Amino acid sequence: MYDFQTLKGKKILVTGGAGFIGSNLCEALLEQEAWVTCLDNFATGKRENIAPFLGNDHFTLIEGDIRDLDTCKKACEHKDFVLHQAALGSVPRSINDPVTSNEVNVGGFLKMLVAAKDAGVQRFIYAASSSTYGDSESLPKVEDIIGKPLSPYAITKYVDELYADVFKRTYDFDTIGLRYFNVFGRRQDPKGAYAAVIPKFVMQFMTHESPTINGGGEYSRDFTYIDNVVLMNLLALSSDNTEALNQVYNTAFGERTTLNDLVQYLKEYLAEFDPKIADIEVQYGEYRKGDVPHSLASIDKAKNLLNYNPKFSMKDGLKEAVTWYWNNLK
Repeated sequence: MYDFQTLKGKKILVTGGAGFIGSNLCEALLEQEAWVTCLDNFATGKRENIAPFLGNDHFTLIEGDIRDLDTCKKACEHKDFVLHQAALGSVPRSINDPVTSNEVNVGGFLKMLVAAKDAGVQRFIYAASSSTYGDSESLPKVEDIIGKPLSPYAITKYVDELYADVFKRTYDFDTIGLRYFNVFGRRQDPKGAYAAVIPKFVMQFMTHESPTINGGGEYSRDFTYIDNVVLMNLLALSSDNTEALNQVYNTAFGERTTLNDLVQYLKEYLAEFDPKIADIEVQYGEYRKGDVPHSLASIDKAKNLLNYNPKFSMKDGLKEAVTWYWNNLK
């Protein structure tokens, strides 16, 4: 259905390329025979995520920080495209340390934009966030209707969109922003204080612990499998539709799942490997500051302008992810 042959031989920089999403993008680009450079400071990225690529002649690692402009300029030299994934994620992390989140997510983003523009990069694709919708209660979320941000993290990701828009208006520099909705899948880290809910719960179930759901479990999310996100990035890179440029797109499946339902699916799929998991009870804690109650994306814009047709539903992706975690974390 999709032909990404135009990416063969292209020189592409992936910032945050050792992270969960970034390493999956590096892998997909190498499969397309692109020349891939990964820039990462390993603050949250993992060396094991890119270990399989280090022997590939088409892969280069630059260990450095996007907060350093010279590093950004070096990484952008002679590149056709940039996939900017480097960021400090997590709403709670941004609440606990808003200064560092801003330095990385806004300051680092701006330095990458400047470096890419100055280097003559053709197109700059960046990771935006569904957190930008803030307190908007409308469902599904449509790109041009947002509310007020509910966390420092959400502010940083919205500011990135504003900077990208200004760089088009001021410098005629082409960008595409992808508002990720609760991405999950292989290589997502289950450890640490800011681990995402799916790998964290999987890890707890596998060790027969009782996961704790924040609130009553009826908050809902548009959980999006990693392969759908990779597809969106490849489409954003290769699209020859000029109308598709300088836009932001929801990057999701377009389906809403409550946390209570998520837990039931996880127990069902994990119990196929370990029947005892089916009997593990969950606990309920306080609602978390900065959390958006409900999240559901309209993906019509991406379908119309980028020809996006996601292959994996949440449940299909969850089965894939659970199998990967079982085989890699036991």
